[in-house]
Amino acid sequence: MAARSISDSTAALTIETSVPFTSHLVDPPSRDVTTTPAELMTFFRDMSLMRRMEIAADSLYKAKLIRGFCHLYDGQEAVAVGMEAAITRNDSIITAYRDHCTYLARGGDLISAFSELMGREAGCSRGKGGSMHFYKKDANFYGGHGIVGAQVPLGCGLAFAQKYKKEDTATFALYGDGAANQGQLFEALNISALWKLPAILVCENNHYGMGTAEWRAAKSPAYYKRGDYVPGLKVDGMDVLAVKQACKFAKDHAVANGPIVLEMDTYRYHGHSMSDPGSTYRTRDEISGVRQERDPIERVRKLILAHDLATPAELKDIEKEIRKRVDDAIAKAKESSMPDTSELFTNVYKKGFGVEVSCQICSN
Repeated sequence: MAARSISDSTAALTIETSVPFTSHLVDPPSRDVTTTPAELMTFFRDMSLMRRMEIAADSLYKAKLIRGFCHLYDGQEAVAVGMEAAITRNDSIITAYRDHCTYLARGGDLISAFSELMGREAGCSRGKGGSMHFYKKDANFYGGHGIVGAQVPLGCGLAFAQKYKKEDTATFALYGDGAANQGQLFEALNISALWKLPAILVCENNHYGMGTAEWRAAKSPAYYKRGDYVPGLKVDGMDVLAVKQACKFAKDHAVANGPIVLEMDTYRYHGHSMSDPGSTYRTRDEISGVRQERDPIERVRKLILAHDLATPAELKDIEKEIRKRVDDAIAKAKESSMPDTSELFTNVYKKGFGVEVSCQICSN
């Protein structure tokens, strides 16, 4: 008897989210999420690829092939993947400096990702942005921003452009719980509400702003309610299907009615950045507990096995294939050259303004 192959069926499956949505000023979406075997397999592959990329980035940083700041996303993959499943590339995404996996979700490739991390010219920002400044304009991914909270007003500006052009699209502006007290966030949200802009503010609440626990930084850590007059929704950010459902709901709401706040209850396994061991302000038992009970990849693995869409051995084979893809991409990225010194002043001034001064500095 021939072995059953991995399911690529597009037959509908209905799966209930892990926990109910909690809402503010809006009726929550249904917990019953429609998916397919093919989509679940894609979720598994995409999140596993992201996880492996971040683990490899950790090793490259320790080998001093990645320099400067580096903020890893492992643990939070369901937010990037679930969001992408709910929207189109005509919608815009802008985020902070923990941006590698969002870039992949928007269609970025591994070679350009690792090249950028290592400062090579084949990188998505020509090797000049590094870890914090990934960018993919053709997929409406606008970075990658290093200033805490500064991407939120920019995201609301993108939403203004969408409304001005009558596009029926929305912008997802992501920020962490550490940025949730920024004044510019509330100013941008206020004007977005006044003008009913299609802006979705997404708080990726991983519960620690750098090394500060949310309860020490925020009098009210119910971030989905922080919009006051703006509706909000709290989502299990470790459940890719819940994220998909919430983001579809949020886009429909924002296009029709204006802004909404999503709080993604998620968790990062690494420290804030590579300079942070991540174990001085939380216990190792806490980290391992989240891995065992809420890991987004393991949740999808269990769904796949429960619905007999693949065998454990087949899923292991996929993970082996992903490891090879990542290793091959790193090898190719290492072959890319460092940017030429002539690139030092490109993308700084508008063409024809300041170029002459820049070139004189280069020659001196």
